Amino acid sequence: MTQTAAKAGEIFQPTENIAGDLTSGVLLLCDHASNAVPAGYGDLGVAPEQFQRHIGYDIGARAVTLELAKQLDAPACLTTFSRLFIDPNRGEDDPTLIMRLSDGAVVPGNARVDASERAFRIEQFYQPYHGLIDQTIDRMMKVSAPPVLVSIHSFTPSWRGVPRPWHATVLWDSDPRAVTPMLDGLRAQGDLVIGDNEPYDGALKNDTMYRHATRRGLAHVLLELRQDLIATDRGQSEWAHRLAPLLRRIADQPDCRKIKHFKSRTDAC
Repeated sequence: MTQTAAKAGEIFQPTENIAGDLTSGVLLLCDHASNAVPAGYGDLGVAPEQFQRHIGYDIGARAVTLELAKQLDAPACLTTFSRLFIDPNRGEDDPTLIMRLSDGAVVPGNARVDASERAFRIEQFYQPYHGLIDQTIDRMMKVSAPPVLVSIHSFTPSWRGVPRPWHATVLWDSDPRAVTPMLDGLRAQGDLVIGDNEPYDGALKNDTMYRHATRRGLAHVLLELRQDLIATDRGQSEWAHRLAPLLRRIADQPDCRKIKHFKSRTDAC
């Protein structure tokens, strides 16, 4: 679902769930899969073209996630609402959970969000997504070893006029189990520039990976793919085919299928 507004009268479903094989060893997540806004909120006062930018959603990420789910026969949990409405990759107390200004774009529909409206969006949109992730992890662990969590994101080709050289980057906190083989595997392909905690640091208190992987001791990796490389069907398919074999190998590593706790760098502060 990548539209700027849900139709009036429709019941807005805040999540998209791909069932997959619960024994696949991989759970795919896509926090910023859609640029839709629930009916009743209009366009948040934001021009349509803004929703097509990275501030509205992660361009190409949903399609890559769905293709990976197909190739791996893996479960996937995705959002169906824009990050401009509420950002599921932030803690509930994070001041950027509901943005009033995002990369130069004012969001009038968020300007007067009070505690009651914030709580409503958390309850009706944010929590169902995280609840789905928890439920899926629990279901997978009932029938198989703990899964590896893989979160798919995308980043802009340049920032404030400065080109970003990476084709893809790997973000992480302290658990290297899935990260090291992913970095090694991507770099071994020979035609890629791969970043390690670039252009962002993967340690973010109470974000999706902290909440569902770090706290639960699950091996995990967050992948950032450059948006111009996955903006088309061809690019999305190419990257899914690059990633799927690496994820299969990671899921086959016994150490990645164990509960093992690593202290978050955010907890040291």
